[in-house]
Amino acid sequence: MELEKLLWKYFGYKTFKTGQKEVISSLLGGNHTIAMLPTGTGKSLCYQLPGYCLDGQIIIISPLLSLMQDQVEQLMKFGEKRVIALNSFLDAEKRGYVLRNLIKYKYIFVSPEMLSLPIIMTKLQALSVSLFVVDEAHCISQWGYDFRPEYSKLGEYRKQLGNPLTLALTATATKKVREDIIQSLELQHFTKIESTIDRPNIAFYIEEVPNYYEKQTRLLELVGQLQKPGIIYFSSKKIAEQMASLLAEKGISRAMAYHGGLDQEQRILIQQQFIHGQLDVICATSAFGMGVNKENIRFIIHYHMPMQMES
Repeated sequence: MELEKLLWKYFGYKTFKTGQKEVISSLLGGNHTIAMLPTGTGKSLCYQLPGYCLDGQIIIISPLLSLMQDQVEQLMKFGEKRVIALNSFLDAEKRGYVLRNLIKYKYIFVSPEMLSLPIIMTKLQALSVSLFVVDEAHCISQWGYDFRPEYSKLGEYRKQLGNPLTLALTATATKKVREDIIQSLELQHFTKIESTIDRPNIAFYIEEVPNYYEKQTRLLELVGQLQKPGIIYFSSKKIAEQMASLLAEKGISRAMAYHGGLDQEQRILIQQQFIHGQLDVICATSAFGMGVNKENIRFIIHYHMPMQMES
C-alpha cells in the first residue's frame, strides 16, 4: 500500500510534512536513519507509521515522563491501543501485567534508565524488535556524559536487542550533536535526512533592562499584552514559582509553575491543563517543553539567558 494511503487510513492526513516521507521511506528500505527535522513537523509520525508496515515491536527511547505520556495519548487518540510507557507511573500490579503481556504491545516507550534494568532488558530481548527509536536524540549529547550516563550506553543496549533497525530523531542539528549520536548508537552505515530548521514564522528579540525591578515590570507588561498561550523560562525553580504567583495575583493570566521539584502527578496535570487550554502561561525551568505537542504557542520569553543557542 502506498504511504499516502496508510497516512490517510491510520492518521487522517492527506499529505506528509517536510521530511516525514523521506525518513519513513528510508526506514522501510532497511536503512538506519538519523533525521534532523524542525520543531513542529511531526517527527513522531516517522516511527508511528512504519509500525503499521513492520511486523515486530517498536521500542521508543524517550527522555521525559511527560513526553512519554504525551506521545502515548497522541497514539491512543488515533485509535492505537497497543501502546505502553514503561515508567514509574505504572504501579506494581500494572507493571507485572504489562511485563507478562509485553508481546501484545506494538509501541513500547521506555527511558534509557529502564533499559539498564535486567528484568526489562530480558523481557524486551524476548520480543522481535523491528525498530529502535531514539526520540530527542540530542539528549545523548546534552546528558550522556554525566547527568544521565545511560544515554551514552544506548549502542550497548541496541546490541543486546540484536542491533535492530534504528532511527534517531532530533530538531537540534549541530555537527557535535550529530557526531555524539552516531558514536553513542555505534552506527556504521546510516542515511542522514536533514531539513532546514529555519521557521519563517518565528523571530528572536532581545531586550535590555537596567535592573531586576524593571525586568519584572517588563515581564508583566509583555504577558499582559501578548497573545496567549505562552511559556516563560527561568533558570531558578524559586523564581518560576514567584512569577507564577505574581501573574495570578495581578490577574494577568491563568499561570502555573512547572519544574523538576514538583511530583510527577502534578507535572502531568499542569502539562495536560496547558495542552487543553485551561492554563495560559507556564512559568517553567528547562524541565518543561521538550517534545510537548501543542500547536498554538504564541510567545516564549527567556527571563534568564539560556545556557546555549539551542536552548
